[in-house]
Amino acid sequence: MAGDAVTLDVPGPHGDREVRISSPTRVIWPEVGVTKLELAEYLVAVGGPFIEANGDRPVSLQRFPGGIDGEQFFSKNPPKGAPEWVRSVSVTYPSGRRHPQLVLDEPAGAVWAAQMNTIVFHPWPSSTADTDNPDQLRIDLDPQPGTGFAEAVPAALALRELLGEVGLTGFVKTSGSRGIHVFAPIEPEHEFLDVRHAVIALGRELERRMPAEITTAWWKEERGDRIFVDYNQANRDRTMAGAYSPRPLPHASVSCPLEWDELEHADPTRFTIRTVPDRLRDVGDPWAGMQSNPGRIGMLLDWWQRDLDDGLGELPFPPDFPKMPGEPMRVQPSRARNPQ
Repeated sequence: MAGDAVTLDVPGPHGDREVRISSPTRVIWPEVGVTKLELAEYLVAVGGPFIEANGDRPVSLQRFPGGIDGEQFFSKNPPKGAPEWVRSVSVTYPSGRRHPQLVLDEPAGAVWAAQMNTIVFHPWPSSTADTDNPDQLRIDLDPQPGTGFAEAVPAALALRELLGEVGLTGFVKTSGSRGIHVFAPIEPEHEFLDVRHAVIALGRELERRMPAEITTAWWKEERGDRIFVDYNQANRDRTMAGAYSPRPLPHASVSCPLEWDELEHADPTRFTIRTVPDRLRDVGDPWAGMQSNPGRIGMLLDWWQRDLDDGLGELPFPPDFPKMPGEPMRVQPSRARNPQ
């Protein structure tokens, strides 16, 4: 039996809200025995930093009705039965259609999402004030087979230095898995395609400086055992797990913000639902106030234009996107050389 429902009092900016958690003893992470109630209590414990990082943004919910080993699906529209104090905002998808997307304004909203079997929270890089113009430049450093978190660390440190050269301040977190996410606050002056181009320019420059360690190759057969700068995560309606979001991995890991001087010796498996609340109490939130000093991407867009002038063009988009101007064929190189 999953147990009787319990009600949590969740503090927030509008006072405490009562959130009902049904089936509280149902195990979500079988290997470590973390239950649905523990997930909800974790979100209460990290509520302030969680909302600072992920609130006031369109957010998609990755939901697992049967725990991490069962089926999963994404909720982009506000789920049926959402409390009246949970709002939404209209966003434009790559297809051009507009639709409401959920917004979290207080910890109770995240706890309610856990009641709806949400494990991973995917916030957009833009705020509700201007959903079309991102206010964060996000870089996903994705280890390829043969590499892992340790190999991504030098890439992240070099990326931090490179961001500084163009007037941006980088903030780092574990992905919750093997990768590393680096965010830089920016003024919301450019739409998604421009920000994508800024990320590509940044990735190409990093690749020039670390050719044996870094790649921007979209096709897996061309990446080798290098760290992939996943520029397509900068596209409209593409998101990463938010700061302090749990991940559906056996050890119940969390995508955890770090200080830069922690990164080299960090073990991403140690940042979990059960350890991160104590960490926050002991060391505070490394991302506190992140959006207070945004930079601009003008220099990166100059680099993008420089690369265009040198013959480096657009890179492939994901297969579910409309065909984009200047985009190369969406055919992996080996198949293009050896057509069937």
